[in-house]
Amino acid sequence: MPELPEVETTVRDLRPHVEGRAFAAVHVEIPRMVHAPAPAEFVRALPGRSITMLQRHGKFIIFQLDHGALVAHLMMGGGFLWKQPGDEPTTYTRLTFGLDDGTELRFVNPRTLGGVWLVDEPGTVVGHLGPDALDAAFTLAYFAGKLSGRSAPIKPLLLDQGLVAGVGNIYCDEALWLAGLRPERKAGSLTSEEVGRLHAAVLEALQKGVRLRGTSFDTYVNPGGDKGEHQDQTNVFRREGKPCPRCGAIVQKIWFRGRGTHFCPNPACQA
Repeated sequence: MPELPEVETTVRDLRPHVEGRAFAAVHVEIPRMVHAPAPAEFVRALPGRSITMLQRHGKFIIFQLDHGALVAHLMMGGGFLWKQPGDEPTTYTRLTFGLDDGTELRFVNPRTLGGVWLVDEPGTVVGHLGPDALDAAFTLAYFAGKLSGRSAPIKPLLLDQGLVAGVGNIYCDEALWLAGLRPERKAGSLTSEEVGRLHAAVLEALQKGVRLRGTSFDTYVNPGGDKGEHQDQTNVFRREGKPCPRCGAIVQKIWFRGRGTHFCPNPACQA
């Protein structure tokens, strides 16, 4: 967390406030969260640059600038808040970006795991990622090709950002439930019909998350400080001990490959 829907919500909410604005000042509270260039150079180089476009690739936010790009990753529990001059200080603010209209972008990150990069090209940071899960490049043919013959379980492959960018633990569990597939199924064992179901389920799970403005189980809020609604409408994620909404069996949680994993144990429901 945040995953693609939370980052997409952040980008959509910030666009009307930041596109066309210029950075006026930067304050860095936690220097190690500035990954490039060195923090002192970052603070010197960013002011004066204008934001021409705000984009997203996977879980990364990309501020396209008139010169270069500012790339941010929110990591665990992070987010951007948009604030007016004189608003009260915000807990866990690690970097503050002043804009030329007097407003502020506050990069809030309780665990200080997030980070920013000021680079000439966004590809320097995101070039290793696979296609964005909601981009036209994430086709069924591409997905089927990446899964074909693979002995790895399907869940860690869905979480592999080099295969498809943006899917995290929440939406992975939801997509597997929608597709009726167990998380430990070997990718190469899926039939063509099952691969098609899973591809459609990934899109459905993510689009639902975007529509509901993200998931706020923990600390995530949107730039206005409001929680998302997806946490109230999950099918299996964090619903262990409750009835499966499809078959009524009791949803289970296990630890699989180091990740909390939620699924329906009924083989007629998830197989």
